[in-house]
Amino acid sequence: MARHPERPYAMDLFTTVFSDFIEVHGDRRFADDPAMVTGFARLDGREVCVVGQQKGRDINERRHRNFAMPKPEGYRKALRVMRMAEKFGRPIVTIIDTPGAYPGIDAEERGQAEAIAFNLREMALLKVPVVVVVLGEGGSGGALAIGIGDRVLMMENAVYSVITPEGCAAILWKDAGRAPDAAEGLKLTADSLKKFDIVDEIVPEPEPWRMPVEGDDASRVAFDNIAETLKKRIVATVDALSAKDPKTLTEDRYKKFRKMGAWV
Repeated sequence: MARHPERPYAMDLFTTVFSDFIEVHGDRRFADDPAMVTGFARLDGREVCVVGQQKGRDINERRHRNFAMPKPEGYRKALRVMRMAEKFGRPIVTIIDTPGAYPGIDAEERGQAEAIAFNLREMALLKVPVVVVVLGEGGSGGALAIGIGDRVLMMENAVYSVITPEGCAAILWKDAGRAPDAAEGLKLTADSLKKFDIVDEIVPEPEPWRMPVEGDDASRVAFDNIAETLKKRIVATVDALSAKDPKTLTEDRYKKFRKMGAWV
């Protein structure tokens, strides 16, 4: 379900859950990365910054978007826009949907690991509310690089993990076919992550959440219902966080991530 090709992507949310979306391009250092979409929009009348990883509907768009695997310039673009949001006091909403950061040689040459690590540090210090939504796939550092937020919402059928099940199985057993065993061990589903306090809230999907099919009223109603539920949760979360002062926001965000995990 998390990888279903008809599942809504970030751009679909930018035009349904949000309105008046204006895209911002480029990192002002190297290039514009279409795998990462950034800009400003309105959320029920509130002006917010939006950042999201974008997959594609057909093979041409998937290649253009690099299958939602950002390169360093994508993460630097995201941080550039988030800093603009901080400057003008706009809450930030990030949409996670990626199998992981692009592992190609050109990305490594331009500092992929450094770009991700830099985002982790800088997002922890942002003085405006940051709400994270795990929409579909949340893969490894490629997801976490826009995932340091005050609240992390996760769609019921999404996944969020340090590695894909196929990658984990290939490392542990030299057999990607054992991905189901790896997935069970990774505990990457929403219910497990909520239990471990990795995510704060699960957004229900009572019906399969897919892009509505023309002429199919049932699919349109299902899409609208789930999108409206997500919108209400984002609005409520943004409003609750906006009541906090910047110092409290950053302190609480720090504590949130420091308490994860346990040393035995």
